[in-house]
Order: sequence, then structure tokens, then C-alpha cells
Amino acid sequence: MSLLATAYVITALLLAVYALNAWILTVLYFKYKNVASPPVKQPSASAWPRVVVQLPIFNEALVVERLIDAAARLDYPRDRLEIQVLDDSTDETTGIAQRRVEHYRQKGLNIHLLHRDDRTDFKAGALREGMAHTDGEFIAVFDADFVPEPDFLRRTIPHFLTNPRLGFVQTRWGHLNRDYSPLTATQALALDGHFIIEQTARNRGGLLMNFNGTAGVWRRDCIESAGGWQGDTISEDFDLSYRAQLVGWSCLYLPDVVAPAEIPPQLAAFKRQQFRWAKGSIQCLKKLGWTVLRSRQSVWVKLQALIHLSSYLVHPLMVILALITPALIVSGATAQIRFPLIYLSLISLGPPFLYAVAQYALSPAGWGRRYRYMVLLILLGSGIALSNSKAVVEALLGVGNVFRRTPKFSVTSRTDRWQTSVYRLPLDGLVLGELALSLYTLVGAWLAASDGHAFAVPFILLYAFGFGYVGLQGVWDAWVAHRQTRPVRRVRPVSSSRRASRRAKVSPQAVSGQVGRN
Repeated sequence: MSLLATAYVITALLLAVYALNAWILTVLYFKYKNVASPPVKQPSASAWPRVVVQLPIFNEALVVERLIDAAARLDYPRDRLEIQVLDDSTDETTGIAQRRVEHYRQKGLNIHLLHRDDRTDFKAGALREGMAHTDGEFIAVFDADFVPEPDFLRRTIPHFLTNPRLGFVQTRWGHLNRDYSPLTATQALALDGHFIIEQTARNRGGLLMNFNGTAGVWRRDCIESAGGWQGDTISEDFDLSYRAQLVGWSCLYLPDVVAPAEIPPQLAAFKRQQFRWAKGSIQCLKKLGWTVLRSRQSVWVKLQALIHLSSYLVHPLMVILALITPALIVSGATAQIRFPLIYLSLISLGPPFLYAVAQYALSPAGWGRRYRYMVLLILLGSGIALSNSKAVVEALLGVGNVFRRTPKFSVTSRTDRWQTSVYRLPLDGLVLGELALSLYTLVGAWLAASDGHAFAVPFILLYAFGFGYVGLQGVWDAWVAHRQTRPVRRVRPVSSSRRASRRAKVSPQAVSGQVGRN
């Protein structure tokens, strides 16, 4: 077998492993979907523990008030609730947040703003800094794009009281703007697959699962005994949740508790989010892979953990396959591999089936309407492969961490506009590579059809249309934003003098009577 054919076979088989795992997780979901969450009783009024709600933010002027208002509406005993706004912002977000904090402080709410002038360890550093200023027994975390329901704590905290080894609880993400555009509807479809099928299957099937970074609650003792929030990866949530489980803490996923959030409406924002998740996941694989192998977990649990940690490797594998296939056809080496690998196409149906099951579980009557975006999800998944491959390579090579936030635009209805926001992202330089790959694979599809390899044409066209969709959509978004005539809402950077004044207002030293181990 030629070198190209060997590379093709190895790449296709590795991709088949991840596709097969989608089938496995779906089977586990069917096996455990009717297993009820552990029964709990609401504690007496005096038995509710102390909870601190942490709201990490960085330049979130458009959504920070919505976030703080949602936290203030949490229905929990006020004498046992503390809210920390953990602010690393460099623009007017801090002033907006501080005014809202003072509004609720005057109403008697135990809420504080902690501002950092540097972003050491990014979100992990902010969460760690917040813990140093509270003695709360349990810590709930909500990112800036979330709007938790008022009963969130009352539905999660009781589980900790009945299980002293429960380290963290993760809840399901809902969607504030699923129907805003085809792009947001497609992302919602993907997120539902993860939260309905994968998280349920992993948690109830006895596998290791990840904390999703937000919409969850941690036991303080668990965080500290597992080594605390660490900033050597940009997926501090994935990292800590695995470390916690590997030292003996259990976790619980509650699919019936839903925390709505805003989905990125700009393709460049979605790509940035995926880039961060891809790089962080592979960093966790490098950091924890050997620890997983040496752990006391069963071989099955270890295998599933390694597949989970390495799942973003599918993207460089997809790029390799997209590059190899046309060359393989031109070289005439396809005859020796076509027959045995044609059956892998059945395995590749695993992810689409998983997403279909998730939508049916959410809405048996209306699942088809939501599932119609599956074709777009396939194109999106293949189209972002180049961007995510860059993230994987950076992680493998140890390229330093730069935490690039996913911008939030407070976009919920179809009349809302993100194009005029100062937070919108510029045209991604990888667009040229995506369009080049689209053209390359289109030529490959034409060569395959011309050379009598019709079986390969649909697969090659998936790459061609996927790269083309992501590249052209990025160009279109940038062009539309450029053409907008409405003035951009400016979010003012903070000058050094204003920053110094602000520090005097919100630093822990200046508000020692307000911030500390309350």
C-alpha cells in the first residue's frame, strides 16, 4: 500500500473511533435516560449553607447589567447568599457593573465588585481571587452571557447536603436566542447534543464528565483538595473537573435544571469560542492524559476519558483527509482501499443520529423543525476544521495562552443587531485558507467524478461546501458590518487616570468593610 493510501486509512480509522463513540454515548443515554436524579429534600430555613455566586466578566458592557440582575433575583436566603462580580475589564464595563452593584447593596444584598488590573491566569485567576475574599461553602459560577432562573440554587444546593462526596453539579445550558438566525439555531442543535446525550450518558454511565465552566455549583472543599483553579490551560473548567474526579470526588449532571444563555450570533465569535475550547481541551489532554492512565479507574473509563479529552483531534484529522483524498484519487491508489473503508460511512452516521435523539428528547412534537439545521451543522463542523486545527497545533506545541473572550452582544430577538457593536470581531485571517481548501476540494470532487470515483464525490463535497460556507460567511459578516451606517456603540477604553480612580473605589483595600471573608 502506498504512503498516501496508508495515511488515508489511518486517518479514516481514527475518525471512525470518534464517530463510533457517538453511537456508544447514544446507547448509554438510552440505557440511563430514565434514571432519576438522586432524591433530595429541601432543608429547613436554618439549614441552607452559605453560597457565593461568582460572576467573572471581562469587557461585557452590553450584558453585565442583565447578568447582575439575574443573580440578584436568585431565590435563596439573603443572609446566606453572597454575589461577587469578578471584573477584569478595561472599558466602561466596570463603571456599569459598579453602579448596578451599588444599587443592590442599597437594597441590602450582599454583593461586591472585585476588580483586577491584570488578567493573571485569566478566568481561573479571577475565580481564585474571588475565593480568597469569601468563606462560602459552595460556589456557583455564571458567565456573562447567562441568565439563571431564580430557583437555580434551591434546585442544586440540596444535592450537596445529601452527598458529602459530591464535588460539583453541572446543569444544562438553555438558549436565549436559538431562533435569531440559522447560525444560532445550528449552534443550539450542537449544544443540545452535548447536554442532552453526552453529559447524561457520561454522568449516569459512570464515566468522567467535564464541568462546562458556567451554570454549575462547586463545593469549596472539592476545589481546594483538587488543587484549585489553575491557569496553565485555557480550559480551567475541564481541567479542574477531571482533577476533582481523579482524586475521588463525584459529580452530578442535572438535565432538568436549565440556565439560559446567549449563543454567539457572529460566525467569527463562534470560531473564537471553538478555538479556545479546542486548544484548552488538548492542553488538558497533555496535562492529564498520563494521570488518567495511571489512575485506579477501569480500563473502560480510562478509554472514554482519553477519547473525551482528545475529541478535538477530529479537526486536524479532517483537514488531513481533505488534503489526502484528491491526491489519492490522482495517484490512482484508491482501488486497494475503497471496499473495506466504504463501511465506515455507516459509523459516520453516529453524530447525526445523536443530535436527532437529543432534539426528539427535548421536543417529540417539534424536533424535526429544529433538526432541519443538521445539514448546516455538518458544513459548520467541517468548515471550522482549519481554525480548530490551528488551536490543536498550538496546544501540542505549547504555544502560550492567550484567553480571547467570546464577545456578547445582548442579541435575543431577530431585530437586534450585533453588526454595529464595537465588540464585533474583524475578518478572520484564516478565511483565505478556508476558501483555498474549498477550491482545492472542489477540484478534487471534479477529478473524482471524472475518474469514475463517484463514491468519493459526496464526501469531498462536504469539505468543499463546509470550508466554502465558513469562509464566505466570514467575508459576508465583515462586509455587512462594514456597510452598516448606524454609528457604532462605542465602549470607551479606560484611561490610566480613570483606572487609578476606579481602583480607589473598588479595590479590596478601599472597601475592606465591604469585601472580604464575609
